[in-house]
Amino acid sequence: MTRTARDLTESFTRDLAPDPRANPLVPLIARGEADREVLAALALEQRLVIPADRRAFLHLADRSAAEPDSAAFFTALAEGEALAGEHLEPFAAACGVDASRADAHAPLPGCQAYPAYVAWLALNAAPADAVLAVTANFSAWGGYCATIAEALRTHYGFSDEACAFFDFFAAPAPDLDRTARAAVRAALDAGSLDEHRARRHGRLLQSYEAMFWETLRSAARPVRRE
Repeated sequence: MTRTARDLTESFTRDLAPDPRANPLVPLIARGEADREVLAALALEQRLVIPADRRAFLHLADRSAAEPDSAAFFTALAEGEALAGEHLEPFAAACGVDASRADAHAPLPGCQAYPAYVAWLALNAAPADAVLAVTANFSAWGGYCATIAEALRTHYGFSDEACAFFDFFAAPAPDLDRTARAAVRAALDAGSLDEHRARRHGRLLQSYEAMFWETLRSAARPVRRE
């Protein structure tokens, strides 16, 4: 039986879902047990990740000129990253991150490995293979963001504006999902999709995602509750 694009994207998302134990930091934030300094570190690292990913997605869109559905997918991602960057600033401000602190920040290699690999995909991956890998990863990222957004309001007293960055990624994106399936369907029809290669990309993305959170967790100081 021939698999549909929906079957394939759903199976990738399911098979590449991270082990719940792979993220040691989000549960701490969810319980309000992460120090505010680690939230500041999260903001500082994301201020570097977001523009880097945006440029990578724009490059993937340019490389997808012969695959309009893939080009539309990566263009939409780049536009989303630009909007996310605007939402990030109120979160950073709520964490005490200003321009001088951002300029003085030394990026953490374990956090910046993820955008470095996204840039590698932009240069080397077949567009449709990258669509599958990125789609699977975004599912996990969206879940993390939903948890963080709730915790920031419940335990840290952050405003809706300060939580908007995480709300943005946590929100369902049916149009983006449809665009991803269209890109996968076109690649399946053309016989240009390499599932093995796409799965390898997806596993590496998930590994670098886990490294991002583990790196931040190593710098986190637990909050002592009386």
